[in-house]
Amino acid sequence: MPISQNIVGPEVRRIRCKHGWTQEQLAARCTIRGFDLSRGTLSKIEAQLRCVTDEELLMLSEALEVRLVELFPSRTKSGKKS
Repeated sequence: MPISQNIVGPEVRRIRCKHGWTQEQLAARCTIRGFDLSRGTLSKIEAQLRCVTDEELLMLSEALEVRLVELFPSRTKSGKKS
């Protein structure tokens, strides 16, 4: 199994789908905010095939209308992913 390039991809996908947005719609929301993001790049982020910079994390949280911490997977007290 390939090594993941980020840990936020699945959460980005989950939140995007919760909003009912397509990848194209989220990419457009990012572009409006000055973050030039293509649907293909977003796909790679969601699939954990592309690294995400700190600045990109901030832009994604803004475009997704969530707090930055919500982009990170939650963990249980035992340290295992919930």
